Amino acid sequence: MNETIQLPPLRQRFFRRERRSVPRARGFADETLTGWGLAGWERTGDVLLCVSELVTNAVLHGVPPGRQLLVFLRWDGRVLRVEVHDSGGGEPRATAGETCAEGGRGLLLVTLLSDTWGVRQRELGKAVWCEFTKSG
Repeated sequence: MNETIQLPPLRQRFFRRERRSVPRARGFADETLTGWGLAGWERTGDVLLCVSELVTNAVLHGVPPGRQLLVFLRWDGRVLRVEVHDSGGGEPRATAGETCAEGGRGLLLVTLLSDTWGVRQRELGKAVWCEFTKSG
């Protein structure tokens, strides 16, 4: 039986504040993209790398102890939006130069790979997001 499972255009999942959440979130995103028929899309690798970077940043800098982070994916048939919500403070910024030599490249990669990205403040914490547009 070769049934195609059609996933809803909005998916989200909570993850713990631990390093194991990075590959788990990436797997969740990969499963979601496959369910949306985007497994063969030329930007799938970029999307998965950005999910990994945003979740890594949330685990290391954004999620206070005892809290979780939320990975949110939305596909409208043209634009794929990735959001990582955390309850920490601060405003993440892409850095360049010497600080990138030993880390801090996450948002720089997101800047280079996605079409656009930003930070949205929430009542408790923030959502760091990026978007990928599918042409054709």
